[in-house]
This record gives sequence, C-alpha cells and structure tokens, in this order.
Amino acid sequence: MKPDFARVHVTVATQADTVAQSTTANRTATERVLARIQGLGIKRDDIQTANFQVFQTPPSIGADGKEIKTPKFSAHHQLRITTRDLDGVGRLAGEILASGDMTFQSVTFGLDKQEQGGDRAREAAVRDARRQADVYAAAAGVALGRLVEIRDGSAQPFEPQPEMRMQMSMAKGSEVVPIVPPATIRYTANVQLVWEMAGQP
Repeated sequence: MKPDFARVHVTVATQADTVAQSTTANRTATERVLARIQGLGIKRDDIQTANFQVFQTPPSIGADGKEIKTPKFSAHHQLRITTRDLDGVGRLAGEILASGDMTFQSVTFGLDKQEQGGDRAREAAVRDARRQADVYAAAAGVALGRLVEIRDGSAQPFEPQPEMRMQMSMAKGSEVVPIVPPATIRYTANVQLVWEMAGQP
C-alpha cells in the first residue's frame, strides 16, 4: 500500500553547567526550531515531543590525556514531525540540516489505516496456509477435513524503515536531501491453521 505520511525525527540539543540552565537553553532553542519548521508549511499540531532527556555530559579527554572542560549537563529534545508532502521530505530534511539548532535523526513512512495493511497480509497468509496444507495432504494421500483452529500471529511492516542519521550541518542555505519515499509499504503476517484429516482424497 502506498504510504500516506512521513515522520521526521529531529533532536534539539543544548548544554549548560546546571540542569535549569540546560533546560532553559533547550526551551529557547526549541522555540526557534518550531518557528522554522512552521515556516516550512508544517502545522503546529503536526509537531510533537517524542522524547526529552537531561543527563550529565560524559567527560571528554583530549589527545594529551587531559580532560577537556565541557558543560556539565546536556538536554536532548526529540521532536516528531509529520508531513503528508512525501515529495517534499528531502527539502524538509535539507532545511533541518541547514539549521544550527537541530539535528536530523531519522525518517519513517506510514499508513493512515495500518490495520488494512495487516488485514491484507493476514488474508494472504490464510490463502498460503491452505495451499501448503493441500500440498501436504496430497503428498500424504489424505484429504483435508473441517478447519478446527486458527492461531493468529503478528502482522507488521515487512520492509525495514529507512533510518538516516545525519549530524552535519550545511554552512549556507539548504539543499534537498535525496530521500525517496517507498512506492508501497508491505506487511507480513503469520497464521497457523489446523484441519482434521478426512481420509483418502
């Protein structure tokens, strides 16, 4: 099934000597990021917090073996941006890379009605299970009787979603990142069917 939307994950990272300073700096940077993203035509409702963390900055050791003085705390604010302009995802990624306030993390594609993809995969799994059962029954010289049990397995996207981690930024202007949306999103499903044997076919 053709994807309906893309989700782009970006991270706003700030550092400071105290937790309060780090979170305040991150809030200020996030406000700039939100304004920039909305300036690209993304609605505010389509930008959400996916994760927020504040942690102690690990020590950094220089080539001389001495510790490099760095801010004590880091704040990472991960935002999830949803867009239906699939052809414009590359431009959006380029704008993100051109910004000094955020890091492009990953992009995934999805369906509005994911259950439809799963249901189609389940239907195909049942047909394939019946085909295999017919092959086994014919080889054993018996016929299939009534269906007595169906055990449903998982149904999920078959192809791994592309995950692109780009931590560089562009010095001037923005460019279009070559992100090609998948033509379709395929699902896979597992099912177990149990039949009675009906004797000779």
